[in-house]
Amino acid sequence: MRRTIQGGLGRLKERLFRVGEDWYFLVALGVLMALISYAMNFAIGRVVQAHKWLYRELGDGHLLRYLSWTVYPVALLSFSSGFSQSITPSSGVPRSGIPEVKTILTGVILEDYLDIKNFGAKVVGLSCTLATGSTIFLGKLGPFVHLSVIIAAFLGRVRTKTIGEPENKTKEMEMLAAGAAVGVATVFAAPISGVLFSIEVMSSHFSVWDYWRGFFAATCGAFVFRLLAVFNNEQETITSVYKTSFPVDIPFDLPEIFFFVVLGAVCGILSCGYNYCQRTFLFFLKANRVTSKLLATSKPLYSALAAVVLASTTYPPGVGRFMASRLSMAEYLETLFDNSSWALMTKNSSPPWAAEPDPQNLWWEWCHPQLTVFGTLVFFLVMKFLDADLATTIPIPAGYFLPIFIYGAAIGRLFGEVLSVAFPEGIVAGGKVNPIMPGAYALAGAAAFSGAVTHTLSTALLAFEVTGQIVHALPILMAVLAANAICQSHQPSFYDGTIIVKKLPYLPWIRGRKIGSHTVTVGHFMNCTLTTLAKDIPLEDVIKAVISTDVTQYPLVETTESQTLVGVVKRTDLVQALQTEPASWAPGQQPCLQDILANGCPTQPVTLQLSPETSLHETHNLFELLNLQTLFVTSRGRAVGSVSWVELKKAISALTNPPAPK
Repeated sequence: MRRTIQGGLGRLKERLFRVGEDWYFLVALGVLMALISYAMNFAIGRVVQAHKWLYRELGDGHLLRYLSWTVYPVALLSFSSGFSQSITPSSGVPRSGIPEVKTILTGVILEDYLDIKNFGAKVVGLSCTLATGSTIFLGKLGPFVHLSVIIAAFLGRVRTKTIGEPENKTKEMEMLAAGAAVGVATVFAAPISGVLFSIEVMSSHFSVWDYWRGFFAATCGAFVFRLLAVFNNEQETITSVYKTSFPVDIPFDLPEIFFFVVLGAVCGILSCGYNYCQRTFLFFLKANRVTSKLLATSKPLYSALAAVVLASTTYPPGVGRFMASRLSMAEYLETLFDNSSWALMTKNSSPPWAAEPDPQNLWWEWCHPQLTVFGTLVFFLVMKFLDADLATTIPIPAGYFLPIFIYGAAIGRLFGEVLSVAFPEGIVAGGKVNPIMPGAYALAGAAAFSGAVTHTLSTALLAFEVTGQIVHALPILMAVLAANAICQSHQPSFYDGTIIVKKLPYLPWIRGRKIGSHTVTVGHFMNCTLTTLAKDIPLEDVIKAVISTDVTQYPLVETTESQTLVGVVKRTDLVQALQTEPASWAPGQQPCLQDILANGCPTQPVTLQLSPETSLHETHNLFELLNLQTLFVTSRGRAVGSVSWVELKKAISALTNPPAPK
């Protein structure tokens, strides 16, 4: 009976895995992340509704209302920071997750980062962050990418054990790349832009094989995510997340393309300032003695202080009433993408300031009687610029893409409102007059600013997927291109800036055509101090070399005189072989390294090596494409040096920031 059952299970396994066992795990990855994303949205929505009900029930008591508005995010963020620190005290929980995932996909091993215990800490911390709503002005994209990659790594280990094959680094990277795409897709229900965004942000080179797998898993995740909304009677059918209703016949006139490009240029300039200020502020906090000590020893206290500042600036009866602070993150986008021109609608009279937001007229929140629409939008942009810089420093799991997407929408909305006032009758083209739609400019601003901040073009496609309309494809893409052209020429991306601040091991790009990089060769920057082990050297010299160095592997050469590179021996294998060497040798025999190798010490062949004439560009491409850490340099077979990430980064830095002449 046992043999029969085992045989049946074997045949079932063979049939199931005939199409490739990876695809079943990719489906599981997409479905699991969709369930987690929807469950998190559902639970957090109920918590936010309960807080809003409590805030309304407190009546006109300003002190109680202020305490309710302030204590709520303070308690959540303090708990989130303290809980994350207690669960993962050694590695900590990264605030976003995308910079670390980007580093891992280059082949660098970050200890405990993909440990399953980080999953629980990230889910709890992110739930607390999202429950604060628009008060703290943070999203969930980065942490969800981290969560998806953790699940992908776990499923990869399950797959290895199920099939019974040895661990494969290539297969592991395939699952991690698919996990990054699923993380983006299950946040916005946008599988196409999710895959492309993950490629642009987290990969320098991408395999077409991973491309198909990422699309498959992302499509499964996005489909299940929107299907759950239908099952819960939230939607009648599967629709986009932020649905718009732009006219399809003539969405824009030809002269408006110029204004869209100008908007892209404005977003590019502002994105340069945003990335610079955010990175500078992080450097300041690390250099300042008080804040650095606070972030190192009292993260919950720092989170509470930052939450007090952010909650006070968004308190609705205070200055928050001039920045539509009573709206949620989703309501921000819903109102900013509105077709109508608020400036023209409120030209003669402003709408009344209601005690509570009107669900049918949420755009009234942008029209306070004491300020015009322009004043409210400008004040929103100024305050959110400062608040976003502060919010990114809070040591909690949080995403930063949705805030910059909303910020860009506000820039576009302001630009569109100015145009609607400048051309109240619309733009005349071909004998027809078509009104200006500020909502279209808000959509273009959201895609252009977020794309420039992250150095991606897929935000244009994301704007189409989340709204369900592609009628402004050409002008939005041109705006994104203009914004990226400016920002990429002057500032690193938001995530690259975080990598720089955290000093993560990541190779920078070689940018610029006039820095003379093509004439730089390996011989100019390689490490010439190389500890080689010849087969004919005595064991005493081998032991001295192992004790005096801390490298992970040693180049193995044929003889001391020839220095011909023949292989590599790992430090761990060599130490183990030295510890298990015979207690005594034959009389008169002087043991050498060759004897240790003959007794079973494993060596590895050198399948790839550099020449001193290899260019910096070729070396950089090899390291990125093959996820390498170190390569040896040979000249006519002789080992003459080595190149690692350290030498590459120094060489690139010397080109982009040459030292001052003495």
